[in-house]
Amino acid sequence: MSVRITALTDPDTSLSNRLAWLASDTDGIPVGSAFLRLYTGTGQDHLAALELHVHPAERRNRTGSRLLDAAIAAARQDGRRCVITQAEAGSPGDRFLPARGFRRVLILIFTRLPLAEADITAFTEITEITDQSHPGYRLASWEGTVPDGLAETFVASRHAMDDMPMGGTDFGTVTWDLDRVRAEAATVEKRGDLLHTVVAIDESDGSIAGFTELVVPGDGKGDGQHYGTGVLPQHRGHGLARWMKAASIRQAHERHPDLSGLLTDTADNNPYMRHINDALGYVPTHTTFEYQLDL
Repeated sequence: MSVRITALTDPDTSLSNRLAWLASDTDGIPVGSAFLRLYTGTGQDHLAALELHVHPAERRNRTGSRLLDAAIAAARQDGRRCVITQAEAGSPGDRFLPARGFRRVLILIFTRLPLAEADITAFTEITEITDQSHPGYRLASWEGTVPDGLAETFVASRHAMDDMPMGGTDFGTVTWDLDRVRAEAATVEKRGDLLHTVVAIDESDGSIAGFTELVVPGDGKGDGQHYGTGVLPQHRGHGLARWMKAASIRQAHERHPDLSGLLTDTADNNPYMRHINDALGYVPTHTTFEYQLDL
């Protein structure tokens, strides 16, 4: 069957530029797609991220290869240094990518905390963790974008993610400023979801020592998704990450009782955060590999 590849215009340019391609058969029916995100921020303008999907019936007839060729050519033309993408362990993509020159650079462990089926004992333990005293610190939280009074130190706290384990990924560095923080919150709101943030505040000066973010579907149903969790180096060793994450779980359950669960993913080489997730009751669901192609 003849397949046509069509370049599309993608309006998603909030935090990066995104290119798109559609593969369709002779009847115009879509059989595959590719999206290439071109990061534009300082420290990541060498990087492109790929999403590629092909209908199972169209695999092994070069549909995926042709979509990949179009995306790689665009990345090279834009002067990118590398392209990253992900594939679930054992999936067709996990076999396809190494054959096309991608190398595995990171292992991600995906886990889920079931909320609908959780018993009262589990939430009692989470409540106990949240209620524990952490001398010198207090918790605060908000929905949506950061309040003006906490904005400056919240931006500074984003550096807690600078040393996040990334394996061999050439991910670069994310440069955070208030415009980027607000743009991220606006993107979540635009798609109809809710961004919930919990922070630990250093009571000695009122600055934010760490944060955790959770995105909940706008209707409060289905699964929520954890985003970043980080503690600034000078505040580590006090149990703040577990404290904040427990508070985030508790608040999400109280505010959105119809939530089914919470999802998160953690690098295999990040035992500290994996231990926190295990302690809070998260259960492994699958493993995904991050692949990188050096251009």
